[in-house]
Amino acid sequence: MYTSSPLKAALLGAAIAVTSLAQSAAADTLRVIRTNTETALNVPMNRAVVVESEVPFAELSIANPSIADISSLSDRTIYVLGKAPGATTLTILDGNGQLITNVDVRVAPDLTEFKERLRQVLPDEKIEVRSANDGIVLSGTVSSTNRMQRALDLAQRYAPERVSNLMSVGGVQQVMLKVRFAEMQRSVSKSLQASLATGGSVLDGDLGLELGTGTAGPSANIDSVADKLTPTTNAQNAILFGFNAGGLEVGILLEALETKGVVRTLAEPNLTALSGQEAKFLAGGEYPTPVADDDGRISLQFKPFGVELNFIPNVLDDKMINLQLEAAVSAIDRDNGIDVGDIRIDGFSRRETNTTVQLRDGESFAIAGLLQDDFRDLNNQVPWLGDIPILGALFRSAEYQREQSELVIIVTPHLVTPTRGEALALPTDRVKLPTDKDLFMFGRVSGDTRQLRGAAGEVAKQDFNGSYGYVMD
Repeated sequence: MYTSSPLKAALLGAAIAVTSLAQSAAADTLRVIRTNTETALNVPMNRAVVVESEVPFAELSIANPSIADISSLSDRTIYVLGKAPGATTLTILDGNGQLITNVDVRVAPDLTEFKERLRQVLPDEKIEVRSANDGIVLSGTVSSTNRMQRALDLAQRYAPERVSNLMSVGGVQQVMLKVRFAEMQRSVSKSLQASLATGGSVLDGDLGLELGTGTAGPSANIDSVADKLTPTTNAQNAILFGFNAGGLEVGILLEALETKGVVRTLAEPNLTALSGQEAKFLAGGEYPTPVADDDGRISLQFKPFGVELNFIPNVLDDKMINLQLEAAVSAIDRDNGIDVGDIRIDGFSRRETNTTVQLRDGESFAIAGLLQDDFRDLNNQVPWLGDIPILGALFRSAEYQREQSELVIIVTPHLVTPTRGEALALPTDRVKLPTDKDLFMFGRVSGDTRQLRGAAGEVAKQDFNGSYGYVMD
């Protein structure tokens, strides 16, 4: 059974009344009027902006004074000074302390001067400039990497270490480099040698004498001077004649040799790379060479040889191309090898260059050249006898040798774009394997290529006896 006394009812009523009063007082002292901002104000750093209010205000408040500073010029005019990059809130109150509005103040680096300077430095580039927090954001398309770097360097002056690059490079940015190695070697060698030998039965067969090629010495019991006078070079270049005077036999050997030689070396490596990226090319091989360590153990080290090309292109303004390149042509030279124990180590002949040049699309530059002229003249004779007029030629040997070499390295860059695969011709397009009918009945070493079409068909029509090389439009 539930019962209630008058005292309990009074206490319960008093508690309810106190609670209601407390809730009513709290509601009167805490009232959220507005949580969002009505307007946003962009203020350049280290610059001031004057704003006007539509209604009179009585009090101003800034959330972060280190970002922006404020002062009132009148009851409707506010002076805002940007101090540091960032965002803060400006609160405006009326005479009754009521909130008029909240203003979102954003302070960013001053981009007006930067945009003006950017238009002066790069007037033809479409670069968009924006501010993000306390930095600068660059976007758009530029014509070259060099101009993009100029814009970034200028932005760093206004916002150091706070520049975001969203720019892209348009236009042709792929470079094909054509390098031509051309070397011509000429050699001329002339030699004239004379040898004299005597013999016979004079003095009971004890007379024997050899003179020639700078040497002289007695030789006893020479039955035939022809057997003693042997050519030092090719027998086809030697003339042997002699005569007898009683018991005296005289033999004379004349050797004359003249050689001429011409060597032509030509290499044309071609390589394509993206601007700013390194490309490498090697057509040849690797030659093993023995290398000894500190403990005397022998190991093999492979040394590359052949045609080598390494280069880094950079496309600049107005189709100007900056090239950093290394080019070399090397070959195994067995004549300049050395013997280490039982091991024969061959030498290498090498032509290389390492340089940086700058030129336009399609222009050529001779980056290296070498003109070498080696001359050697050697004259041997028998003392006194070689100085005799006319007859002294029989006691002299002369040798003349001259070698000339000329080397030129020419580079030609081209700005290139990709094309369809059907438009490209390969060296193998002009050769087709023969059928049994072509090979055995007609003696053809290649099949019929007339059915090939496009660029491959044009290449197939060419004859091996004609011109060759790369064709570029």
